[in-house]
Amino acid sequence: MSFTDEAYDRLRIKMVDQQLQARDISDTRVLAAMKEIPRHLFVPSQHQDMAYEDSPVPIGQGQTISQPYIVAFMSQAAQLKPTDKVLEIGTGCGYQTAVLSQLCAEVYTIEIIEELAKRAQRLFKTLGYHNIQSRIGDGYSGWPEHAPYNAILVTAAPQRLPQQLVTQLKEQGRLIIPVKVDHQQELIGVTKTEAGIQKEPLIPVKFVPMTGQIEQM
Repeated sequence: MSFTDEAYDRLRIKMVDQQLQARDISDTRVLAAMKEIPRHLFVPSQHQDMAYEDSPVPIGQGQTISQPYIVAFMSQAAQLKPTDKVLEIGTGCGYQTAVLSQLCAEVYTIEIIEELAKRAQRLFKTLGYHNIQSRIGDGYSGWPEHAPYNAILVTAAPQRLPQQLVTQLKEQGRLIIPVKVDHQQELIGVTKTEAGIQKEPLIPVKFVPMTGQIEQM
């Protein structure tokens, strides 16, 4: 099923009102970005009718786009300012990246699956998101050439906290990452301070596992 642009606009507003504002998403900049960005363009055409539902959606290559609430929650948890520089590990379809691009000055994003990375790159260009730099590669070691970052968001779950990412944060920078705890995953917020790192448990989540270099450790 396909909808008109006006119908997608209505679904997007409904998504923000009922899935985000009705819960605990109160950051006005996050809400405005998600009300503006055409989420349906980031999912395959056969699944576009599901784009604004409160659930993950398949995007190919065994990957999914996170449900809107999780995208909003992670974006809000990062506590971004308009002047910030952000690193994202796991571009996927590029939707979370696009949201971040509306919240900060610079976004650097890494995707290990070439097909997904190239598809997202084309979409960023088409939609005019010019403050995004993306590359194909293993995100476990981050992107040190552009460090330090005000925030790092990770959209795949590693077995352990990658120390390389922590070192690429600015002081008071925030790392938002899903990690495996026992037999489930938990989204945690890590703040880098002068005295070390502070970890804050956020919410239970279910992300695809991080692949690449981490699997060899």
